[in-house]
Amino acid sequence: MKLYVGNLPYAVDDGRLRELFGAFGAPLSATVVIDRASGRSKGYGFVEMSDEDARKAIAALNRSELEGRTIWVNEARAKG
Repeated sequence: MKLYVGNLPYAVDDGRLRELFGAFGAPLSATVVIDRASGRSKGYGFVEMSDEDARKAIAALNRSELEGRTIWVNEARAKG
């Protein structure tokens, strides 16, 4: 399952995102979206995990606090 993680602190990178979700299983991928022009984080990212691990991560992390910001975690929706 692919998860959307929103309102991330700008200092969070792929490794920190993987570490955060690693407490609930083994992430297949963890990517913070970067603005091409500035090279800065856009404040959101995506994590792929098994369905069971993803559900545990959503239950534990959605609306939790990370470095002073309340993050949102839910199933990613397709564009369009």
